[in-house]
Amino acid sequence: MKDGAPTITTDGTGLRVAVVAASWHKQVMDGLLDGARRGLADAGVTHVDVVRVPGTFELPVACASLADRYDALVALGVVIRGGTPHFDYVCQAATVGLTDVSVRTSTPVGFGVLTCDDEAQALDRAGLPGSAEDKGHEAASAAVATVVALRGVATT
Repeated sequence: MKDGAPTITTDGTGLRVAVVAASWHKQVMDGLLDGARRGLADAGVTHVDVVRVPGTFELPVACASLADRYDALVALGVVIRGGTPHFDYVCQAATVGLTDVSVRTSTPVGFGVLTCDDEAQALDRAGLPGSAEDKGHEAASAAVATVVALRGVATT
């Protein structure tokens, strides 16, 4: 775990969660997806659906179409910087799009999109053996914790 990152422990029993995962960079995505599944299992979430989309750019539209059917969503993707501005456009579109989905629908979206300069950075964040971070787990935990926090406010 990175210095300063909170340890989130939340009971998500009974929640319905969809994990929406991009397909580019298979090894990194497999690690992120495994981490998200572990995070949801750690929170007691047993109703988990996984939806695969082609790339990170497609995450917002998929999440938007699923938001009304789930308590929370977890968006997973990876964009690795190349030699063109494509990186900037995809990263911004994914970030703004996923933020819009969560705010517009009031459905928490765990943001597990890696925006890395190179593949080594992505692998170090993918939750694989030897990785320094587990961003899939963190995104899933954050999504569940946000649902629980908002429900706590709604009942007071």
